[in-house]
Amino acid sequence: MKKKLKSLTKTEDKKRLLSNFFSLSVLQIFSYILPLLTLPYLVRVLGVETFGLVSFAAAFITFFNILVDYGFNLSATREVSVHRENKDKITEIYSSVLTIKFILILVSLVVFSFIVFTFDKFSSHMELYFVTFISVIGQALFPLWFFQGMERMKYITIINISSRVIFTIALFVFVHQESDYLLVPLLNGLGIVIGSLYALYRVKKDFNQSFVLQSIDTMKLHFKDSSQFFLSRVSVSLYTSANAFVLGLFTNNTMVGYYSIAEKLYMAMQSLYGPITQALYPYVAKEKNIKLFKKIFYSVVGLNILGVVFLYFFGEYIFAFLFTKEIGMESISVFKIFLLANLIVVPSILMGYPLLGALGFSQYANMSVITGSILHLMGLFLLVITNTITIYSVASMVIITELSVLGVRTFWIKENRLWQK
Repeated sequence: MKKKLKSLTKTEDKKRLLSNFFSLSVLQIFSYILPLLTLPYLVRVLGVETFGLVSFAAAFITFFNILVDYGFNLSATREVSVHRENKDKITEIYSSVLTIKFILILVSLVVFSFIVFTFDKFSSHMELYFVTFISVIGQALFPLWFFQGMERMKYITIINISSRVIFTIALFVFVHQESDYLLVPLLNGLGIVIGSLYALYRVKKDFNQSFVLQSIDTMKLHFKDSSQFFLSRVSVSLYTSANAFVLGLFTNNTMVGYYSIAEKLYMAMQSLYGPITQALYPYVAKEKNIKLFKKIFYSVVGLNILGVVFLYFFGEYIFAFLFTKEIGMESISVFKIFLLANLIVVPSILMGYPLLGALGFSQYANMSVITGSILHLMGLFLLVITNTITIYSVASMVIITELSVLGVRTFWIKENRLWQK
């Protein structure tokens, strides 16, 4: 009887994991297809230089997105997953995280305003930066961590797809010329804010989850618990979003535009693996099923290699179809560098929070990206002082950085014998 119950439990766990994976896969397909529809259109309508300016603003805003998230998409996901049967504990987590995020929004706005008003680089396009900041508010309010922890990914899928489709349609309807560039971050920001408010409504209605103001000591505990994840996210941003930002500071908007085209396609590739990591993280944290994880790991890495080989040889045809020949020639070389980086990134991502983080070794996952970010910063500094900073040298630094992250994670997995469990 016990064996039968155990077998049924395992079957239910796999069904839940499969359901979550399917929901997130649908979301990521839309997240992948919709930017492919808008990216060529925006590049043609806005021009490479203005598109680069908009991309630079988005890269700048990313730092504030990371601040208001403060690692809660990892720490709170884990806590909600572990305590999902304890209603009082979930209320404590939910209320504490939302309160802390609201405070961080205010802090971010103060710091952001100071930078924009102080430096000419930003004040010359003040409207663009403040409009782009709307998305920070939306990202902070979206309870992604709650739905992930509850392993109810269908909510994330429905809400995100709806807002993304509306935003995509609005872009084609309202953005027709270069002077419409402010509408790009405005429509994006409004879409995120509306989606976030609706998500909070679903949390209240479908989970009967209320907000109860928590004590300062309780919020301090949650804030401290997420600090290590925050350091990790900051570190990751230093060798992802920071690249376009640094290029904007030391080159020009046109170069940022060329780089961002390739980077957005590269990030779209990575986003395809998001459903796997997002579904695995709470599952492995709760079930500790290493055998299933290893099967998924080898399958994903194998498929990634095949995909990279295909895009390396046929990527030029895709660029020729999506963009003009001039744009394609500039960006395709950067994209090929990113393809090599993707061979390293995918196994590294899977070894990170879905394995190390979920099994209680998040300090090693965090250490790897902190090490990588230090190396990346040193590399960027060297490129700046030697006046060799280009879209190609910055992209090449990504490969070196990702190799270091993979190396650190592999070492600690072997050291703790996690692969043998």
